[in-house]
Amino acid sequence: MSANSVNRRRILSLWLPRLPIDRIKRVLSGSSAAPASDEASIVVAKESNALSIYALDEAASRLGLHIGLPLANARAICPELKVFDADVVADAKTLGDIADWCDRFTPLVALDPPHGLFLDITGCAHLFGGEAALLQALVRALARQGFAVSAAIASTSVCARTLTRQASGTIVADGAEAEAIGALPVSMLGADEAITTGLRRAGLKTIGDVASRAPHEITARFGARFSTLLTHALGQGDAPINPRKPLPDYIVEKRFAEPIATDTMIAMTLSRLADTLVTSMEKQGKGARRLEASFFRTDGAVRSIMVETGRPVTKSAIIDRLFRERLDALADPLDPGFGFDMVRLSASRTEIVVQEQRDLDSHVHDNDELAALIDRIAARIGGKRVVMHLPQDTHIPERAVLAVSAQHHLAAATQAEWPARTESEPPLRPLRLFERPEPIKVPFATVPDGPPHQFTWRRALHAVVRVEGPERIAMEWWKQDGKQFTRDYFRVEDAEGLRFWIFRDGLYEGEVFDDEGKPMSPGWYVHGLFA
Repeated sequence: MSANSVNRRRILSLWLPRLPIDRIKRVLSGSSAAPASDEASIVVAKESNALSIYALDEAASRLGLHIGLPLANARAICPELKVFDADVVADAKTLGDIADWCDRFTPLVALDPPHGLFLDITGCAHLFGGEAALLQALVRALARQGFAVSAAIASTSVCARTLTRQASGTIVADGAEAEAIGALPVSMLGADEAITTGLRRAGLKTIGDVASRAPHEITARFGARFSTLLTHALGQGDAPINPRKPLPDYIVEKRFAEPIATDTMIAMTLSRLADTLVTSMEKQGKGARRLEASFFRTDGAVRSIMVETGRPVTKSAIIDRLFRERLDALADPLDPGFGFDMVRLSASRTEIVVQEQRDLDSHVHDNDELAALIDRIAARIGGKRVVMHLPQDTHIPERAVLAVSAQHHLAAATQAEWPARTESEPPLRPLRLFERPEPIKVPFATVPDGPPHQFTWRRALHAVVRVEGPERIAMEWWKQDGKQFTRDYFRVEDAEGLRFWIFRDGLYEGEVFDDEGKPMSPGWYVHGLFA
């Protein structure tokens, strides 16, 4: 092994060649529609206005059928063929579920569509007894779940992927990539069909044949992209994989020889993991803002639950309580099935904890209690449903308040300065402001700037007995497409003592026009209700 190979990555490539048909058989297992083990089954998709084989099982393969064969030809070979329609969306979801399950081996899992995965196992293979033991455990587990799988390990993703197509189970030592794939057909590289055909016509049938030519010859004839692909396959550099999920800042997990299924054991495990997580974060003076608990079932299903906090959490008791609240409030309760064989707790967003003076400042304690209350409510009903309101520097009534997440803007909300109310004066704004002003019918009003004498709102007639106003508010001219609109607001009280905040949209001087350019009478609206 070379001196710089110690830092080389190790990539495990998974390929599920029969994923579409395996998925269908898993769904139909136990039903009357499930095909027998010796019954040939295929999945078809439309290609060039004709149905052709998209995936097939082992029984169909033994009959001489292959991917791309027209359905009519396949039926001629095997009239009793079991045919299913392709569903690429369901296949993609199944591949994503398998990727989630593979998180138990490494958090760095990337998709290799349509039916493959990449796992970056650098530095973690020893946790499973070495690379060979890890590869065997993964393949056997997926086989028990009903999937045909091919796997290989190499220092580059392209080399590992190439080996899965022809030499499943191969583990290539760092630096031996060129030797491992030299005898494989060039079609295993996964290049375009036109390039593969051109290589064969040139007499280059194996990857070793192509590698024996000078790099500039390959680049000049087949392009830089293929040249780069070949270089990576030979172990000379590699493009990084793109993991599905960002790597968490901290991860702690617990594996079980015997799966757990009771609520007590689940809660106890989360509590112990929280202690370990907090201890790890304390060493670097950090607290968690986003936490995720993942539960891995023995049948391959994975359930993840996330909680967020308004402030960095540094106590395991708080983490434990938040997850208890979240688990108790789940609309779809946690189903252990035959049990969980691994539970993981991760902190995906952490921050440095700022020490505050808490002994003498009562406001700090109040804010801490308020933040804890918001976190508990958010854990039960969701963070997006817990909002606070911030004042905005605008004179437009419906835009004077902005609803924001209480968890993310608690500090700004507690320091916000709202307009002070004048003592012994009635409020200028209603207690209840409608999201959208509602139109009212005004038979007549004092022209040009006077209030209505009566109006009809929601089929009820209101006679105006007291009026305050007008308060004129002009809309933002830069948002009105050159039209200047003006609102005159009135605080009015009817004969029954109900108080309304109404306005006239436009002036009687011809500010509002119809589609033909003719002046229109301004409209009247009710915008809110006073207490």
